[in-house]
Amino acid sequence: MLKALARPFLRDRFLHLLLLIGAACCLSVPFRPRQWAGAIDWHTIITLAGLMMLTKGVELSGYFDVLGRRMVKRFGSERQLAMFMVSAAALLSTFLTNDVALFIIVPLTITLKKLCSMPVTRLIIFEALAVNAGSLLTPIGNPQNILLWGRSGLSFAAFTWQMAPLAGAMVASLLALCWFCFPKKALDYHGHEKIHDWQPRLVYASVALYAVFIVSLELKQEAWGLALVALGFIFLARRVLIRIDWSLLLVFMVMFIDVHLITRLPILEHALHGVSQLSQGGLFALGIALSQIISNVPATILLLNYVPASVLLAFAVNIGGFGLLPGSLANLIALRMANDRRIWVRFHFYSLPMLLWAALMGYGLLLLLT
Repeated sequence: MLKALARPFLRDRFLHLLLLIGAACCLSVPFRPRQWAGAIDWHTIITLAGLMMLTKGVELSGYFDVLGRRMVKRFGSERQLAMFMVSAAALLSTFLTNDVALFIIVPLTITLKKLCSMPVTRLIIFEALAVNAGSLLTPIGNPQNILLWGRSGLSFAAFTWQMAPLAGAMVASLLALCWFCFPKKALDYHGHEKIHDWQPRLVYASVALYAVFIVSLELKQEAWGLALVALGFIFLARRVLIRIDWSLLLVFMVMFIDVHLITRLPILEHALHGVSQLSQGGLFALGIALSQIISNVPATILLLNYVPASVLLAFAVNIGGFGLLPGSLANLIALRMANDRRIWVRFHFYSLPMLLWAALMGYGLLLLLT
């Protein structure tokens, strides 16, 4: 069992790359390991751990097989099914946050691979892009919006209204691209004879534990909520805890430490002193560029130290979620859950053009709004 648990850590090339980046940064910044734990957003780590357990519980119960089979029978073509899944991902991300939406959509999508000839890898890429596009609409769609909303002083409706043009444009663009990238080809369903057994007890327990976990998050008692979820699976189905990709949590922790080190590089600290003097276009470009390097949530936190929480900054950091893999943590979650090495390169064939298109659309809308 220990060998099985250690294998993901040993094979995780992305984790190894992050460790090398951290080691390189330590050569240019003061070596203070005691500060590293404080650099980690433990709320994010605990929330991610709980969602991973709960999603894996439903997955191992076999219920996704049942639900996926019903969906395949309802939709006649690849295009119809893809449009539905991408739309669902975008919609769920507006009120469940982008990472929670992925934990619901991606496991269900992976199940489709066992039921029909759907190009699942491509569909997961579109779902990752969809949650980035959909989540930018509301103040609770993603972590950077939560931060910006709190600093802006705007009402929920006012914040949503200012983001609506960009969200509408990006979701519409993504659905149009989805229409062309998935053919009107009849789904080849190859699960007619197979009976999918599922475990209702594990499904109901996972749903109940999900409710407990959400309440604990609302009460700011996430550590107790995680403990209850883990304890529940220890008694109900220990295999759930064994089958989780625990290396993903370590990847996120190392990413937070790397960002902490990168933002303390002398060259970056010196360059950021003039941020408040940048033109509108310069700040817009900086928000997008920083998001590509250190992810959009840390970029938001960093830039809020120098500029106000404006619609320009909100547009920039949300657009920064497209493009390179580190742009949004949601990208990493989706691609890791896909468990397909080819997806890491293929993702950028779609995400980089989307970044360019989003930047052009976003800046054009800003000129119209201001």
